[in-house]
Amino acid sequence: MSNPLLSLLNIQWPIIQAPMVGVSTPRLAAAVSNAGGLGSIGIGASNVEQARALLRETAAHTDKPFNVNVFCHQPAVRDTFRESRWLQFLAGFFAEFGAEPPVSLREIYTSFVEDGDMLQMLLEEKPAVVSFHFGLPPQPAIDALKAAGILLLCSVTSLAEALAAQDAGVHALVAQGYEAGGHRGVFDPRQDLQMGTCALVRVLVDACRLPVIAAGGIMDGAGINAVMRLGASAAQLGTAFILCPESSANGAYREALKGPRAHQTHVTSVISGRPARGMVNRNFTSLEGAGIELPDYPLTYDANKALNAAAAARANSDFAVQWAGQGAPLARELPAAALVKLLAAEMQS
Repeated sequence: MSNPLLSLLNIQWPIIQAPMVGVSTPRLAAAVSNAGGLGSIGIGASNVEQARALLRETAAHTDKPFNVNVFCHQPAVRDTFRESRWLQFLAGFFAEFGAEPPVSLREIYTSFVEDGDMLQMLLEEKPAVVSFHFGLPPQPAIDALKAAGILLLCSVTSLAEALAAQDAGVHALVAQGYEAGGHRGVFDPRQDLQMGTCALVRVLVDACRLPVIAAGGIMDGAGINAVMRLGASAAQLGTAFILCPESSANGAYREALKGPRAHQTHVTSVISGRPARGMVNRNFTSLEGAGIELPDYPLTYDANKALNAAAAARANSDFAVQWAGQGAPLARELPAAALVKLLAAEMQS
């Protein structure tokens, strides 16, 4: 099984483990890469030294290529009225757990679009692959990464985003369908076409010259084969790897994924300020419908993390963030290398 993208990435199987911040770990990424896929780590929530440590830990466990993902969201525009109004709305939920909401919100993630130090770190460490989520960094950053010999992927959710990424010079497109778990990769959250994986793959394969990686709802070899028949060169799987022992998903997250809640996932913006798909809990049932304009991402996320911490202090996981895609009921509890081996076998059966 070979195609130009596999040769470019220097991997055996068209299997990419999604870079799930909060779930992916160096051990998970390395295990996937060692098994012939492309493992990934996400550094969007890390500072430069934390990110460097993650890269080096991953490299210590594998000499194979792996992917490093960065967040390219537009930096938050502060709005004191919106922020205080959202905190006032959340106050009652904090009170349930005997806690007070934060006095103010923090921009907890620095966007790669304005993080020159993170760019410099990547140029020094030279991972084989860097991927962009939420948009594209400035063109000089793209040019510098390419000049360093780093292969570039970009998550896209529409043809317009794909053409922008292609024009910017990335090497391949990650076609993220609406089925996908976690944050939507939309460049502008106000312009989400909500295209499904299959339709998006076909549109991009037809209109773009770059290899397309399908993402969203793919959990097994049959799903990988299906998107490749539609023209994708590889598949990116995230939810499929959450139950692997190498992931950092906690016990409550794992139990939810193995239970009835896996059959009900939904997309909401109230958790972080950007649309993202997860298993339904009170983040969805209690926080939606307030009719309040949300603070920008990631300010809203800072509030949610504080609320979840207050609940967790009372042994309550009602506000836990448990991202998962629509294929969640198909998740299997296997070591990452065994899962990659099984996926490859299913593709060939």
